[in-house]
Amino acid sequence: MFEIIIPLTLLFIIALVKQIPKIGGDIRVALIVAAVSSAIISGLNPGETVLAFIDGIDRLSWVIMLSVFGSLYAESQVKLGAMDTTLNSLRAAFGNSPKGLIAAIFITLIIAGSFLGDAIAAATVIGFLVINSLTELKLKPEQIGMIILLGASIGSIMPPITQGVFLSASLVGTDPNPVIKLAFITVTIGAIIAILESFRFVRGKKMPPELIPESSVLKILKERWKTLIPLLVLIAIVMANTLFEYNIFTEWGIFAVVLEPLKEIPILQGVTFQVVSAIIIAIFVSFLFPSVRKETKGVFKNGLAKVSQTVQIQLSAGVMVGVFYASGLIDKVALMTEGLGSSMVKLGGAFSMVVVGMLTGSQTTSQSVNVTFLGPILENMNVDPTLIALGASHIAAAGQNMPPVGLTAFVVCGLIGGILNTKVDPLKVMMLALPNSLYFLAIGLLMWFI
Repeated sequence: MFEIIIPLTLLFIIALVKQIPKIGGDIRVALIVAAVSSAIISGLNPGETVLAFIDGIDRLSWVIMLSVFGSLYAESQVKLGAMDTTLNSLRAAFGNSPKGLIAAIFITLIIAGSFLGDAIAAATVIGFLVINSLTELKLKPEQIGMIILLGASIGSIMPPITQGVFLSASLVGTDPNPVIKLAFITVTIGAIIAILESFRFVRGKKMPPELIPESSVLKILKERWKTLIPLLVLIAIVMANTLFEYNIFTEWGIFAVVLEPLKEIPILQGVTFQVVSAIIIAIFVSFLFPSVRKETKGVFKNGLAKVSQTVQIQLSAGVMVGVFYASGLIDKVALMTEGLGSSMVKLGGAFSMVVVGMLTGSQTTSQSVNVTFLGPILENMNVDPTLIALGASHIAAAGQNMPPVGLTAFVVCGLIGGILNTKVDPLKVMMLALPNSLYFLAIGLLMWFI
């Protein structure tokens, strides 16, 4: 019993009690302490502990690689101008009205969130580009905050580059492709709901003349289509596999020769995951452009810096996951819950995910802490692994924006407040976003109760 209680107690105390000197609120320390304490109590020797660390990181290696290369790709697209092309094209297509401009901004934020896999990073990268435009529509700062918060958060689990779904699938140990296909539907519906919600902010308002695009979509694409080549390459590779089950990394010999040996190397094998490999190809294509090559240092420096925090959490989570499996803790927790009611476990697990996501502002942390245990338990209750993964990603996405202390909202409000030199109430932002958060929570619970 103590080998279960002590690591989990230490984990939650360090992660949630920010008053602890130096380590309070640091999820990385919390995960490592939980792992080490579990190894000590379970009697793992140093060699076994190190092997457990490696095994755990290997289990999450493709998620870690997705975060690293996804961030590098996103940074290369900023340098190339693909983000500007995307935003300007969408504004030209939909931006002749306030509602159209909001829809264009949402789509851009969702694309950025998908590339980066992190809501805070997407809000920071793209948010500053759109704040002034939204201000000219006479939106309140809290309404601007809601748009940026939801756009970036929805993007972080939007396929095809969906870190949230990939992480849940990895923790559950199931093939992510069926999960992605379902997520295409559920996340797209969530995005449509968010866009429609925000339309009420501009009801009866007219488009300021200075915000009406001067160029047509065709003119913008004619002048800047080359900046979209890496994105189109990436989409083509991913969609070929997702929709037509054609994987160029197994069908084309030149790729198979490079990737097959890597599949046998722990942790490095993460780059052989199809989406990660596709992103790497898109990065290489990006560097064919002089505007990206001359900013090589900036691409790597900024890209790695923006994803550093997320990767550190993922590495720490991998260490904990490996030790928990090596010590038999996962199986023991599953056995302990066999006598509990199915509904109690599902609702309790969802509540825990929402609380952790809310307090840390991170679906990554929420899933790493909870799904490690919940996955095997729900499988023992005969819940389909695909639905477990899909539900977990949606519940975690809901939790990171929940009032009253969603960290992501505080970051977004700080960004807006700094640019507009005004005070922005994060609680109001979270309340405006609450209907969308409840949608994702409801979808997650529905998946688990089917």
